[in-house]
Amino acid sequence: MAPRAAILGCLGQTLGASEAAFFRDADPWGFILFARNLSTPDQIRALVADLRDAVGRNAPVLIDQEGGRVARLPPPVWTGWENALDFMTGLPDGADAALAMRLRYHVIADELRALGIDVNCAPMADLALPDTHPLIRHRCYGEDPATVARIGRAVAEGLLAGGVLPVLKHIPGHGRTALDSHKDLPRVSTPLETLRAEDFAPFRALADLPLGMTAHIVYDALDPERPATLSPKVIAEVRGNIGFGGLLMTDDLSMGALSGTFGARCEQAIAAGCDLVLHCNGDPKEMAAVADATPRLAGAAQERAARALSVRDGLSPAPLDIPGALSRIKKELGHA
Repeated sequence: MAPRAAILGCLGQTLGASEAAFFRDADPWGFILFARNLSTPDQIRALVADLRDAVGRNAPVLIDQEGGRVARLPPPVWTGWENALDFMTGLPDGADAALAMRLRYHVIADELRALGIDVNCAPMADLALPDTHPLIRHRCYGEDPATVARIGRAVAEGLLAGGVLPVLKHIPGHGRTALDSHKDLPRVSTPLETLRAEDFAPFRALADLPLGMTAHIVYDALDPERPATLSPKVIAEVRGNIGFGGLLMTDDLSMGALSGTFGARCEQAIAAGCDLVLHCNGDPKEMAAVADATPRLAGAAQERAARALSVRDGLSPAPLDIPGALSRIKKELGHA
């Protein structure tokens, strides 16, 4: 039987009997970890193993480990990084930005893989624009589509080299809003021609990546009534003009940008064309509602899920000399 079309979080650093039983019955495709779930390497490895044991298979385990503001695994145990935009703007003239970012994410992947975590929610292909909310802007790679696409490719290559699947986000672009979708529903009224030429362009260049994540944003030019996550018209744009062929998950369904019951959110997201729903906070009642409303993977979604796992299972990461990689990054930063 195929797993449920959901990715779920858990409450704490250990998996209790009742939570394990719930996951066994709900059978989500994968899991996602946050700071509340993480302490020491041994504890994390044990939790990851218990989550997989609960569903009886090598389920994907996701994390947001971008470095900088969004880093679930902090120093000194794990490598610390600047926010991506600060990192990029700190490179001197002539530096190989793509090499530096590829190495950065290879280091991150190596650290994740050692914990049993095999999916990282990066690259972030949103444009850094003048009005971009700081929560997004500091994490972006640049202000023009070509730079963002080039660095996004380097990020993905670094993760894959370290044995970790990348997740392209936030499709089709989160840069053109001053609102935080964790709290409010952003609305973008930019003409479609401009969106396709600028905001959507990095995602089109990276459309071959195996996994992607939607944006909780209304794009008036495509669908003035519904955010991308719940909009068949926007998902059609993602699959058509942008050409994304990978497994498409929602952003977190518990974010403030969305309204309605969790059951309705799940049903609308799946009906719109999302392959997986993502629920992150570990709340048992909310997760139960998500499980009740979410079908098992089937059809094209199941095929895309199988392709993503095939990529994961085919990765052969070589041992990484982390001190050597960090030294090369410092050289590109002009710190050598």
